[in-house]
Amino acid sequence: MKLFKNWTLFIVFFIGVVSINAQQEKIILEGVIIDENNMTIPYASITIINKNNGTSSTEEGGFSLSVSKENLKDSLLISSIGFESLKLKIQDFINNKNKNIIIKEHVTSLSTVEIIKNIDYVKRAIKNVRQNSVSSRHQLKILYRRASEEEGKSRFFVEHYLNVIDYGPGTSGFNNIEIVEGRKSADYRFIKKKFPIHNIKVMATRNPIRNGINLKQYKWTKKGDTSYDGEDVVIMEGRKGKWNFIRLYIGVDTYGIYKIETSDLDAVYVYKKNKDGKLYLSYHNRVWESEELLPEFQRKLAKKPEGTKVKVAYRHEAFVMNIETDRKKIKFGKHYNQVMDMGDMKVPYNAEFWKNFNVPPDTEFFRKIKSELESHYGVPLKKQYELVN
Repeated sequence: MKLFKNWTLFIVFFIGVVSINAQQEKIILEGVIIDENNMTIPYASITIINKNNGTSSTEEGGFSLSVSKENLKDSLLISSIGFESLKLKIQDFINNKNKNIIIKEHVTSLSTVEIIKNIDYVKRAIKNVRQNSVSSRHQLKILYRRASEEEGKSRFFVEHYLNVIDYGPGTSGFNNIEIVEGRKSADYRFIKKKFPIHNIKVMATRNPIRNGINLKQYKWTKKGDTSYDGEDVVIMEGRKGKWNFIRLYIGVDTYGIYKIETSDLDAVYVYKKNKDGKLYLSYHNRVWESEELLPEFQRKLAKKPEGTKVKVAYRHEAFVMNIETDRKKIKFGKHYNQVMDMGDMKVPYNAEFWKNFNVPPDTEFFRKIKSELESHYGVPLKKQYELVN
């Protein structure tokens, strides 16, 4: 009798484990966000309603989102600046053979109404930035990419999956950074420009709403109006001299900052809401450009005159894959403390991890990198990962 009870308990436990595993089995949702004219929509927010799980569309409107079977009864919320938000049941999306999601343009009439002074929009947005953002301790899962270019052609690529502890835009930088996984290409550079810290730190410290804006240094004008998630949005541009500018997309009702464009590093920051309606960074890109002297050996080999310079660039792209605000669920490993260029950091490489990782669809940015890195000696990028890492 006792043996029968033990077997009964085992069977119940086994069925429970199978049930949990079945629920946790991952399903990859892939599609493209387009408008009514069949034009793709970049940087759209795709989020599971009432969850903190989501992603952003690429520059070409494509997205990839991992969900579990227990999410099949949930719905997606698709939001983008200038468009009406759309709710779509996950199961309906899966059943639909056409994976294009159409969202409608939202027409605003704010251009005919001046509610407050231009500078006051900006002042109120800055004043309310902590109130409108996730500002308590939280965890961000970030896919960070950096490509090194010479004369407009990619010669080195490094990609890290990061676990970041943050306290939001009220702080100038991230609190802790863990490098979970990484991979890099073969290094075909002539000029190996080094940066002494992980480049993700620049993403935080050069963000205008994190490092502070001296409002008096800029002349603020309204450049247009749009919308986001049902809220009217004004586009405010601050100019300092001929080339320096900051462009803020500010909600008229909440004064939330939904997007930032800046001449500093030609950067873009896109924000979206979590399940509590608080904003956090969703996507970022920027570029650093310079001219560096061609090393003596390469200069002589190429028979170039002394003082020959080469155009170099670092191109960066970051996707925030997930956010966790429940402190009990926040898990953090070893904080990196390597004072060196991110391309030189000793990072774990697990081919199986990257095989199963829900990487965003290839952007134009990444396709160009991949093609150019493979063209140098005809070695596939996947093979380069295996050999170099």
